[in-house]
Amino acid sequence: MIDMDYNTLKQALKKLVIEECDKDIEVSDITDDELLFGGPLDLDSLDALQICMAVKSHYGVRIEGGPKARASLQSINCLAETIIAESPLSGGAVTEASVEAAPGSKVPTARLG
Repeated sequence: MIDMDYNTLKQALKKLVIEECDKDIEVSDITDDELLFGGPLDLDSLDALQICMAVKSHYGVRIEGGPKARASLQSINCLAETIIAESPLSGGAVTEASVEAAPGSKVPTARLG
């Protein structure tokens, strides 16, 4: 279960995708259920790797390759659900208190505590 507002997490993930994949778009340009790969964002395998590394760094959730990664990276909704289900923070929940801006970044990152 997530204590943080689900929409706040999804907005943070949209920012993460935009920054990590170097896209010149606004957060509002990405819908929650839009395909991240094979859709209008035109993301590729390098983008997938960058997103997975950023999710591990910011939220402590490792997204393995293969079917799990494909399922987790289908959309912002899928990515948020993966983070919620697998977060090591606060006994598996991402809390609002555990999300803050990373140093030098506008992208929130999770922290223990």
